[in-house]
Amino acid sequence: MAQEYKLKGLSALDLKNGEKREVEVEGIENGKVLLARLGDTTHAMSSNCTHYGAPLKLGVLNPEGRLTCAWHGACFNVDTGDVEDAPALDPLAKFEVYEKSGAVYIKGEGATIKANIRHPNVKCRAQGQEKVIVVGGGSGAMGTVQALREQGFQGEITMISKEPNLPIDRTKLSKALIADKSKVEWRSQDWFNTASIATVSDEVSSIDFDSKTVSTKSGKSLPYTKLVLCSGGTPKALPLPGFKDLSNIFLLRTIPNVQEILAAVGEKAGKNIVIIGSSFIGMEVANALSSNNTVTVVGMESAPLERVMGSEVGKIFQKLISEKGVKFQMEASVDSAKPSQDDSSRVGSISLKDGTNLPADLVILGIGVTPATEYLKENPAVQLEKDGSLRTDESFQVEGQPDVYAIGDIATYPYHGPGGDGHLTRIEHWNVAQNAGRTAAASIAKPSVAPKPFIPVFWSALGSQLRYCGNTPNGWDDLVLQGQPDEAKFAAFYGKGDTVVAVASMQMDPVMSKSAELMRRGNMLPLNELRKGKSVLDVGLPAEIKI
Repeated sequence: MAQEYKLKGLSALDLKNGEKREVEVEGIENGKVLLARLGDTTHAMSSNCTHYGAPLKLGVLNPEGRLTCAWHGACFNVDTGDVEDAPALDPLAKFEVYEKSGAVYIKGEGATIKANIRHPNVKCRAQGQEKVIVVGGGSGAMGTVQALREQGFQGEITMISKEPNLPIDRTKLSKALIADKSKVEWRSQDWFNTASIATVSDEVSSIDFDSKTVSTKSGKSLPYTKLVLCSGGTPKALPLPGFKDLSNIFLLRTIPNVQEILAAVGEKAGKNIVIIGSSFIGMEVANALSSNNTVTVVGMESAPLERVMGSEVGKIFQKLISEKGVKFQMEASVDSAKPSQDDSSRVGSISLKDGTNLPADLVILGIGVTPATEYLKENPAVQLEKDGSLRTDESFQVEGQPDVYAIGDIATYPYHGPGGDGHLTRIEHWNVAQNAGRTAAASIAKPSVAPKPFIPVFWSALGSQLRYCGNTPNGWDDLVLQGQPDEAKFAAFYGKGDTVVAVASMQMDPVMSKSAELMRRGNMLPLNELRKGKSVLDVGLPAEIKI
C-alpha cells in the first residue's frame, strides 16, 4: 500500500527547469529518488537506471522529457517512467511528489522505492488470429516480444531459439565470462508464461514465405501472420591448418562456449592463453582472463580496434590491458595451430607467419561474426546481401516482404544519423538489436506510428569502461581528442569533414550520452569547435529531432 514519505533536506520544490536532483527518502534504508523538473512540473522517480544501476542524476534530460543514462544510453520517459531506448528492459517507478507544511513528500510503496524499479505489465491471455513468430533468442528477440506486449498486442507470440537458455545479457559473456545462466537470463520462464509468449527450443531450417510457415529441424511447422527474424551472428572460424582438428580452440557466443573456456582454464589458472583478434570480443576476453594467466592477443592491425577507433585511441586500450599483464602481437598474421607435445589432439602453440611461436594451452577466436541466415540461403523469396544479411527499411521491414522484419546482426538498414545520409549499414551492437526489436514491435502493434529514430550506442570493458555512440558507414577522416588520453580519461570525436559522426569516451560521463542526444537533434558541435576546446556538455538541447 502506498504511504507518504518525507524527502530529506527539502523544504520546497525549487528545482529549475531541466534540473535533476537525487534526494534521500526518510524512513527507508538507502532509499533515494530522483527529482526532475520539466517545464512547470517536477517529477519523482527511481534514482538509478534499471539496466546496471547507474545514478540517473548523472544522465541527460532533454526538452521532450527523455532521461538518458550516462553509462549505456538507456532512455526513460520522465512523465511515465517507461523505457524509450535500450538496453534497459524495466521502466522507472514514478511517485507522486508534493509540498506540505514546509517540507516535500512523495507517495509510494516502500518496497518499490527501495527496489528502484517498476516491472512492466505484460500479463496477457493470447487471443485472436494474429500469430507473431520471432526467430532467435538474443537482444533483438527480447526487445521484440516484450515491446509487443507492452504496446498492447494480444495475438499469439512464439519465440524459437536454438540456444539452451532463455534470452540472456550476452554482453556479460565476453566481459565477465559468466557461465551460470541464472545470472544472465533477462527473464524467467514464469515471466514468459505470464505474458503468453511461447518459448520453443529448436532451430529453424526453412521458411515458406508464400504459405507463411516456419519449419524447424525437429519437424515442426508453425504458421505466422508476422515474422521477426533476429537469428544473430555466427562466430567466424579460421580456415587454417590445425584449427579444425585440434581441441581447446574456442569460439565465444553462448553460455556453453563460456563453460568450455572456463573448464579449459581450470581452477588453478596459470595457463598460456592466445586470443586471436584484437577487436572488442578479443580485448574483453583478454581483460577478463588476465589475472593469473599468461594472455597474448594477436591482431592484424597496428593497434587494437584500429579499424573502428583509429591507432591513436587503440593504443590507449592496448596500454590499459598491457598493465594487466596481457601481451600483444600486433601487425601479425596467423599461420597455423600446432599440437601439444603432451597430447597430439590438443592445441599446444600458435605459429605466426613471421616465425613466432606462441605457447597455447587454449586459444580463443574473436575475429567477428557473419549473419546467421543459413536457413535463407537457398530461398528464392528473399535476396541476401553479399554478407548474408537482409536489407530492410527504417521500420526493419524486409525488402519485398511486408509481413517480415529483420533485426540485429542480420539486418542492413538505412542509417540516418550524422554522416549516414541513409547509407545502408549493418551494426552488430546489443543496443541496436534491442531498439530494432522495439521498432519492429511498434510497427506490428501500431502500424500507423512512424519509427522512432535512435543513435547506435555500445560499451566495452577494456581496463576501464568505454562508451561509444554514432556510426561510421561512410568512414571518418579526422579525430579530436579532449581530456587526458595518457590517463585513459578522454573523449574522442570522429569526424567526416567537419561533421562529428561518432564519439567514444572513457571516464568523461555524460559526454557520450549528451553527444547521442545532440546527434538526434542535428545540433552536435562541429569538429572545428571541439578542436578549440568547446565542450558538448555546455551545448543546449533543442526540442526538434532531425534524424
